Amino acid sequence: MLHASNTIRANEREASMTSVFAPVDVELLRSGEEAEVLNFLSQRPIHTVAMASLISDNGLQSPLNRGNFYGCRDINGHLEGVALVGHATLLETVSDRALQALARIARDCPYTHMIMAEQDRVSDFWANYSEAGHEPRLACREWLLELRSKDNTKASAPALRLATEAELEFVMPIQAQLAKEESGIDPMKVDPVGFRKRCLRRIQQGRTWVLFEGNSLVFKADVISKANEVVYLEGIWLREESRNNGTGVSCMSELSRKLLTHARSICLLVNETNTRALTFYRKCGFLFRATYETIFLTKKELYPH
Repeated sequence: MLHASNTIRANEREASMTSVFAPVDVELLRSGEEAEVLNFLSQRPIHTVAMASLISDNGLQSPLNRGNFYGCRDINGHLEGVALVGHATLLETVSDRALQALARIARDCPYTHMIMAEQDRVSDFWANYSEAGHEPRLACREWLLELRSKDNTKASAPALRLATEAELEFVMPIQAQLAKEESGIDPMKVDPVGFRKRCLRRIQQGRTWVLFEGNSLVFKADVISKANEVVYLEGIWLREESRNNGTGVSCMSELSRKLLTHARSICLLVNETNTRALTFYRKCGFLFRATYETIFLTKKELYPH
């Protein structure tokens, strides 16, 4: 006779095997399903802010997403995974089978530039994705850092403000430089029209922050994604001659104070080899939350505008 504890473990194994072999459906997510998808993504807000922000800004079906959203459902119709498949492929799953199913959908996309997720999830995703013969052009590991408290902020930079449309020509080359340093591709060369539109749209949305001294740009940061409780920053840049005088910490402190008025958390990704940046963000009060991996691919096609 089995003991009670053995019976429980046997039942768990049986349930697990049933889950693995039960049917799972992947479908293109459509307008009208936004509330359900956002509710699913809200379970891990700092990990899903990019997808949640795109859905909140543009809906599930929009060329501004530069891809399509897919959902993976169990036999009862409940979501087990959501992925944006396109220029940037992002995913959130609660089961291995959902991750595998979404990877099989993603490998047919001809214009994927990058795949990004937590390190272990990217590894599993790639194992299925690469079956179609895809090879990485570049891979990098990044740390997800988070700031939750305004109490961690230090001296402020009151002149920090939102960029204007007239300042696009200052902002755009810096953003392109940062993108090239990370991915090896200059977006101003491969997609100048689309890149310009995206930079301008962020300014128009009130998501690009700058500090000028006269006609010289000193500091820049972009709110790339913004969900209910989380803000995700990218494109943070500081003029070289201002990097050892406290200006950067002051600007980040001022920006953090402003953003945490409307959000509970600020997060960003930093390449694990960039020790200078990691030291800087620690000074600003950011804490380590997870290790991410980004795989860059050689695109066969550009995403259609």
